[in-house]
Amino acid sequence: MHDERRDGAPAPGADAGPDVRASAEAWEALFRAQVTLVRRFARDDVWGDLSMREYDVLFTLSRAPGRALRLRELAASSLLTQPSLSRLVDRLEADGLVRRGPVEGDRRGTAVHLTETGARRQREVGRRHVRSIAALVGGALEPDELATLERLCTKLRVAQQDLPDPGATTPDAPSDL
Repeated sequence: MHDERRDGAPAPGADAGPDVRASAEAWEALFRAQVTLVRRFARDDVWGDLSMREYDVLFTLSRAPGRALRLRELAASSLLTQPSLSRLVDRLEADGLVRRGPVEGDRRGTAVHLTETGARRQREVGRRHVRSIAALVGGALEPDELATLERLCTKLRVAQQDLPDPGATTPDAPSDL
């Protein structure tokens, strides 16, 4: 049974859940915009001897309380697997940009800490990167659109903790996108 008519309106008696097609279209637009921007940022000559992923780790740590996170917390904000992230952290540690150290109040816990050298490098690259962001994102959107985009993306990210896992959906969920 379909929950939607061809014109996109819910079928009579259909549950008033999220609009599947509109959700998919919004996701695709967001995803394609992100892919396009990431590819442009990757081609940008701002990274120096860092990769974008290494910069992302330094940036994430720079915003963390005490400039430190457990590896699993760092992995939660990354698309890297934990073993790949661990190898990346090894490289950053060898370069003196991060160090592994104890977690306050947890004798067995280990955190990745941003060093002063890492913080300096993050700021150097970050100053160049933010100019690219201003050109590519700010150059495409009006100030009110930038504020709306930030608000919507934050709302979408924060809402994920309260939404059910899609892997737990029922087999008869609508799939006619």
